[in-house]
Amino acid sequence: MLAAKKMGPLAGLVVIDLTRVLAGPYCTMTLADLGARVIKVEMPELGDDARHVGPFIESDEGPPLSGYFFSVNRNKESIAC
Repeated sequence: MLAAKKMGPLAGLVVIDLTRVLAGPYCTMTLADLGARVIKVEMPELGDDARHVGPFIESDEGPPLSGYFFSVNRNKESIAC
């Protein structure tokens, strides 16, 4: 996956994503889609608010995952601090 991210007009750009809700994550998702390396910063223990919003997708490896969260945070890396 990282090899594919090296392509695009924003390849080589690193973006720190401190956004929440819809507009900010959508904007940084677009930057990631264009090749930027986007690092999303989330709250420890809780994660981003969007992780608790449905619809939820069943997971074999743990609790259900938020489809909404993954729809606006694709191509990003996440850290908690």
